[in-house]
Amino acid sequence: MAAVGNSKGGAPAVPQIAKLNTKTKSVSLWGDAWKRLRRNKFALMGIFIILFAIFVAVFADQIAPYTYAEQDLPAHDSAPEWVIALFPNMIPVEDGGYVAINNNYPLGTDGLGRDLLSRIIHGTRVSLLVAFIGPLVALLVGTAVGLIAGYMGGAVDNILMRFADVMYAFPTLLFVILLLSFFRSSVAQPEVGSFAYSLALIDRYSGGMIFVIIGIGVTSWMNLARLVRGQILSVREKEFIEAARSMGVGMRGIMFRHMLPNILGPMIVAETLTIPAYISFEAFLSFIGLGVQAPTPSWGSMIADGRIAIASYPNQAIFPAIALFLVMFAFNFLGDGLRDALDPRMQGVD
Repeated sequence: MAAVGNSKGGAPAVPQIAKLNTKTKSVSLWGDAWKRLRRNKFALMGIFIILFAIFVAVFADQIAPYTYAEQDLPAHDSAPEWVIALFPNMIPVEDGGYVAINNNYPLGTDGLGRDLLSRIIHGTRVSLLVAFIGPLVALLVGTAVGLIAGYMGGAVDNILMRFADVMYAFPTLLFVILLLSFFRSSVAQPEVGSFAYSLALIDRYSGGMIFVIIGIGVTSWMNLARLVRGQILSVREKEFIEAARSMGVGMRGIMFRHMLPNILGPMIVAETLTIPAYISFEAFLSFIGLGVQAPTPSWGSMIADGRIAIASYPNQAIFPAIALFLVMFAFNFLGDGLRDALDPRMQGVD
């Protein structure tokens, strides 16, 4: 490249050559997504609540002041002073009312003398177990069905999607209720040593959770299967897929090494936004008596027990409802944040 002289006719100026060896820090899609997610205050608040709930669920036995089934019958329907002050309609016995003051239980007791705080803490395990089992089943079954249907196409695609349509034909909540009723009636009096007997034992030791998980798992994969199929149809004819085929990459390698990593973003967002639906399913099933079995605590069953006396003891229904509300909104906040953070159109945008 010729040197450019200065205007005064002196020594030639330094050539303006681009510095090709300048190192620039590359940012991946995931790194850029995490950067944007950290700037979303609501998403961070959701992450904090979820992590706190996980901590409470893991160490529930150590955190809870009492066991969830421990009864103190003389202290039934009692409440501490701050709860009585919070709800003006709860008039203490000392003032001519009906509520016994008992500061030994931070949130009060239920009609059987069980500590509300301890039951709410242990109920976190049920809600979080459903919150993670539902997406896990959907990821395993829905991803497999969607990948195969989208990649194979033709008759395979038609058969798999028609099966998903059949599953969609049933109202999800009604289908789960029918499944739970069928499973529990089938193992009511099982023969010792049979498979039904083993299921009954697992259900008993899990507090009734096994059939709730089965019911939610059976009905949780269709949405993700359709989403994955649509994403696969949009990427299977892309240039990088054609390049992989031309290099001799097999079907399994194309599906799991090239296609699946490119559609993880929408999958993660979809399942995160669906988690509150799984939690509400379990809460509703427990509310109507088809969820976890007593005395295992569930926020839904606690709300059902508290609604009977909500006019006299509102704390028995409102406190578990607040816990349910916080966890569901935490996952909603996280899902909204992930949807914005993983949007490829937002990459590199502050």
